[in-house]
Parts: sequence; C-alpha cells; structure tokens
Amino acid sequence: MNDLKRAGGARHRGLFQAGGAAGLLLLTLALAGQAQGQAANGATTNALNCGVLSAESSRTPKGSRWTIAGPSGKATETGTLRSGPRFECIDGAILIVEFTSTAGHSFFDAYFADGTNIGYGRQQVDRRGGRFVLPIQAKARIAEPYRAAFDYHCRLDMPADPIRPAARADCIF
Repeated sequence: MNDLKRAGGARHRGLFQAGGAAGLLLLTLALAGQAQGQAANGATTNALNCGVLSAESSRTPKGSRWTIAGPSGKATETGTLRSGPRFECIDGAILIVEFTSTAGHSFFDAYFADGTNIGYGRQQVDRRGGRFVLPIQAKARIAEPYRAAFDYHCRLDMPADPIRPAARADCIF
C-alpha cells in the first residue's frame, strides 16, 4: 500500500515538474514576444525615422493607431485596418504611409521634409521598378527638391483637374 502511495506521489510530483517546465517555456515565449516589438499590453509597435520625419504605429485588438511627426507638427490617426499602416522612407526626406481600410479602400500619403504632404487613393498610385508612380497632377504640388523621387502617369485626366499638354511629356504611361 505504501508503494502505491509513493508511486501516486511520484506521479503527482512529475505533473508539477512538467507543469513547471511548461510554465518556463511559456514565460520564455512571452519574453521573446516582447523582445520582438510586442508591448506588454498586447499592442504591436512599428516605427520608422526618415530624416526630420518619424512614424510610429501600434496595433491593439481594437484597431490601429499611427502618428506622423515632422516640421509641421504631429498628427495621430486611428482606425480598423485590413492592412498597414506600412511606412517607407525615400531619400531620407520623404515618408510614405500606406494602409487599407476594412472596407477595402487603400490610401497612399507622402510626407515631405519641408512640412508638406500629399495623399491619394491607392488605385491612383502605381509602383514600378521600386519607384512610386503618381498622377502627373501631383508633380506641381510637390516641392522641386522632391519631384525626382517619383515617376508620373497620365491616367487621371479629370475635368476639375485636367492634364496640361506640356505636362504629358513627363508621363511614363
């Protein structure tokens, strides 16, 4: 009878020892998750510095929040997104922000080191050979030092914002 009690006690201690090992494994995974950019409150963070511009985003179970800071100040947005926001830096002076809403609408914003910015629906922006291709109308709205960072297309000809014949020479398609 004592042998049975001892065997039962050994099994019971074995469960606690296995539970301790599992607990240690869970603790290791939790700490590794935090080391890879996951905050303790469950929010995943992403950040990028681009010259005088900076972007930071966090994702929580309720949605996304992102902040863009630069010479013209700081702006914070929140939303429930299907993807993004995704940040990219061009030439250390142009911060690109892309995201897609849960409704499926994609957006492209470019923030410039001089404090200006432009934004378009993603269907109006292409990407070819690693470069962004914007509507030709955007070229006049971008300061001269930043214009060469983009290519331009002539697909978006609207009565309210027509393409001037002279500008067509700068279009790649």
